Amino acid sequence: MKKIEAIIRPSKVDPVRKALRMRGVETFELFEAAGYGSEPRPVVAYRGALHVVPSIPRIKLEVVVSDALAMPLLYDIVDAARTGRIGDGHVLVSPVEAVVRIQTGEHLAETIVLPRRAASA
Repeated sequence: MKKIEAIIRPSKVDPVRKALRMRGVETFELFEAAGYGSEPRPVVAYRGALHVVPSIPRIKLEVVVSDALAMPLLYDIVDAARTGRIGDGHVLVSPVEAVVRIQTGEHLAETIVLPRRAASA
């Protein structure tokens, strides 16, 4: 199993969500995030003074998938989130050793990470 974490622009959430659904992935987490990278930080005027914005809003998406689905999904996310400008974000993939459902205590192997339905074209 692999965990995919993507830091993307807020405006790209819907295209990325559609890309996940096209692969049959319905279960994922979205978090509000903020930070900055190589893009220039915006400067705003507030009460007559210029201020550098301390961080830029982003969305963090997390999903756990089977090993076979990880790389195709990574490229789907990249294609859906790309604008070609600085600040598009990053996608990270890391191994997952175990998943346990808290409600029942059962150890889940591939059951939580496989697509719920086949992709429809």
